[in-house]
Amino acid sequence: MAEDNTILIGSKPAMNYVLAVITQFNSGSKKVILKARCRSISRAVDIAEIVRNKFLPKIKVKDIKISTDSRGTEGGPINISAIEIDLA
Repeated sequence: MAEDNTILIGSKPAMNYVLAVITQFNSGSKKVILKARCRSISRAVDIAEIVRNKFLPKIKVKDIKISTDSRGTEGGPINISAIEIDLA
């Protein structure tokens, strides 16, 4: 289960997630975590940069975590890349 300050990045337009990040900070959160997997990783980076450069210039990237999860499928194991971007 995701925490209140965690935003899971999917296939919606980037501005939907930007608005979610800004809403989290405006409601008093000191830290927001963007989580993305596979093809959504580049969208998560774009969202972090849009928030920092256009809307909340005082926000900093505190930490970036990357990982790979191996999942078994009928065709054999596949690797799934993931990223977590901590904004504060």
